[in-house]
Amino acid sequence: MGIEDQILNKDSTLKAALKKMSLSGTKCLVVTNKEDKFLGTLSDGDLRKAILKDSNLDTPITKIFNSDSFYILKQDLNYDSIKEVFIEKQFDVIPIINEDKTVHKIISWKEVFSDKPEKKSLDLPIVIMAGGKGSRLEPFTNVLPKPLIPINDTKTVIEHIIGTFLEAGASLFYISINFKGKIIKAFFEELNPEYKVNFVEETKPLGTAGALKNLADTLHSTFFVTNCDVVVYMDHSELINFHQKNKCKLTLVASAKEIIIPYGACSLDEEGFLKEILEKPSLNYLINSGLYVIEPSVLDLIPQNKAFDMTDLIEKMLKEGERVGVFPIDDNSWIDLGQWEQYRDAIKRLG
Repeated sequence: MGIEDQILNKDSTLKAALKKMSLSGTKCLVVTNKEDKFLGTLSDGDLRKAILKDSNLDTPITKIFNSDSFYILKQDLNYDSIKEVFIEKQFDVIPIINEDKTVHKIISWKEVFSDKPEKKSLDLPIVIMAGGKGSRLEPFTNVLPKPLIPINDTKTVIEHIIGTFLEAGASLFYISINFKGKIIKAFFEELNPEYKVNFVEETKPLGTAGALKNLADTLHSTFFVTNCDVVVYMDHSELINFHQKNKCKLTLVASAKEIIIPYGACSLDEEGFLKEILEKPSLNYLINSGLYVIEPSVLDLIPQNKAFDMTDLIEKMLKEGERVGVFPIDDNSWIDLGQWEQYRDAIKRLG
């Protein structure tokens, strides 16, 4: 990763910042002006707070980055003492600045402590909701259940989903099954994976959340729930930290989606006459990705053996005053496999 991958211009938008942070994998970006002079830093926490307060992703980062951030002048750089600074201040990165205020180097926590690689400690239960018919992917799903549709010649949809959690350190998976459930069970029996797979069998379709009730006596800690037609590439530990820090009972991962209207939109004045024509305007939304972090107490809100969707659960939680968090991610971090157009796009991206 080059230094340019970690630097952001002060006039950049929230969307551009989220994308660069996602691609670089860093938790903090360095902000400069047009002359490449150092101005400050932008943390992932401040960026996500700004996105949640202002859904317009075209808003510039000018007012949210830290203009009083710590840095070290190049001539004062001492590698023997920089470890102490990282430990004391708990910085993710430390900018090293030239005398002319340009950025000489960006030193990260991982770089300094490379002799002690971070251990992947995330080992929470993962529930994959795989009981649906996948009617939007017919006729494939007339033969194969949606989770077993192949992506190119390598892995199935559900293997890609599981792979993202294996990289985070997870080892225990619960898979809810109904439609063509025997085929899914047979697949994993033949696969014989090193990780643990338990099946939650629905005797009838229970929606996107109803099957979770069958795990009420099994899940006693924070757990993940994911739809079986989405693949999300992200730092799961950041999601857990966000969830716990904000004391949420449920946190959903939301993709920052920009929708461009391919026409000239008419803007009217108060009297109904044309004010201006907006050429190809864009709309910005935070789209529910289908990935959640949930506390086990939430399962008490799900009815027994009844069809119940995740939207029903969230609506019930909000009515009861429970805190539901939203964790924004870049749209490129989320792959939706639920429809043919998205499936074809996934083949290109995962090929």
